[in-house]
Amino acid sequence: MSPAHWESTDLASQCEIMSGFPFSSASFTDDDDDVHLVKGENVSQGAVLWEISKRWPRAQFDDFQRFKLMPGDVVLAMDRPWVPAGLKFARIEEGAPDSLLVQRVARLRAGRTLDQLFLSYVIGSPHFESYIKNAVRGVTVPHISGAEIGAFRFGLPPIDRQRAIATRLLDFDQLIHNNRRRIKLLEDSVRLVFEEWFVRGASDSWPTALLQEVCMEDSGIQTGPFGSQLHQCDYADEGVPVVMPKDIARMRVDTATVARIPEHLADELGRHRMRRGDIVFGRRGEIGRRAYIGSRQDGYFCGTGCLRLRADPKGVNSRFLFEMLGTSLVAGEIANRAKGSTMPNLSAGALQDVPIPLPPRVMQDRFAELAEDVADQIDVLDAQSRKLCVARDLLLPRLMNGAVEV
Repeated sequence: MSPAHWESTDLASQCEIMSGFPFSSASFTDDDDDVHLVKGENVSQGAVLWEISKRWPRAQFDDFQRFKLMPGDVVLAMDRPWVPAGLKFARIEEGAPDSLLVQRVARLRAGRTLDQLFLSYVIGSPHFESYIKNAVRGVTVPHISGAEIGAFRFGLPPIDRQRAIATRLLDFDQLIHNNRRRIKLLEDSVRLVFEEWFVRGASDSWPTALLQEVCMEDSGIQTGPFGSQLHQCDYADEGVPVVMPKDIARMRVDTATVARIPEHLADELGRHRMRRGDIVFGRRGEIGRRAYIGSRQDGYFCGTGCLRLRADPKGVNSRFLFEMLGTSLVAGEIANRAKGSTMPNLSAGALQDVPIPLPPRVMQDRFAELAEDVADQIDVLDAQSRKLCVARDLLLPRLMNGAVEV
């Protein structure tokens, strides 16, 4: 059957669309054994950012059967459903952790005439993203409704054709997934080496310095610009990435959700531009979220919700310092300095007297060499994944409209 004869249908006729439950933030936990909550903030372009998700008590998991997520489910953010990098949706993969759906995120499950995997590519198509952008309502917080999602119309091929198209596209996604898995293994290897050398192998003979003493003297610890310096109207579709806490995931800057400002404005506020070796630190909400600025992020802008740390190379190795900030000893000191009952907030001044253990410099530098080598490998894998994403996204609409045969 040719594309011209494919049935025209809408999502509401072909799948179940429901939004999540309003879980109370007062009951969120920090226990790694508890259940993940899928909120809009941890739905990225094609992936769920599990490492930044909130948790819910596992003892209550079975009380929310209706909101459990299963492999194959498609989730779509309903508030701010897209960002400059694209639509915020994902497919729950096999082996994903136990999770529950939170309000303002839609879950889509296909009916008998629609293949579930094909459904995920319908949602990922440029046609659907364009439709959502035109349907979005709300000035302060752009949002879409379940009814608007359900009203989307598309051509429905026979079920065997749906499966063939989805399988062709899945080949790309599996390669991307393998790269993500390899990246995680590399990141874990660096952390394990650090723990072995500097946590389990720590010595009482190592001296301690205050954080301000191992950072540059003038602007070593600096917050992002005030709201009066950077306005909502200053943001643009292209330009210099502005790193906010939401853009820090897996200890790296995730540009999928990043906002941007024009180059000239970034230069005018040049003291907030970051350079290689800097550490960007989230200072609002989830305290401790941080990323290392490598060569690819050189020149990025420190956003209002972040702090920028700039190590003094005479006092400490910046790679070592980055990892030390995540140890339970130092991270606990930092968390204790955060103020605010509604949302924890960290000031530059509060960080100045955080004690930092200083092992011999030769150990710091040896670790940094290893970490830099691994970072280079991660950059290669990340670049491969980006190219695969581009190739998949170019092929997707041509398969969906029949321009390319499967």
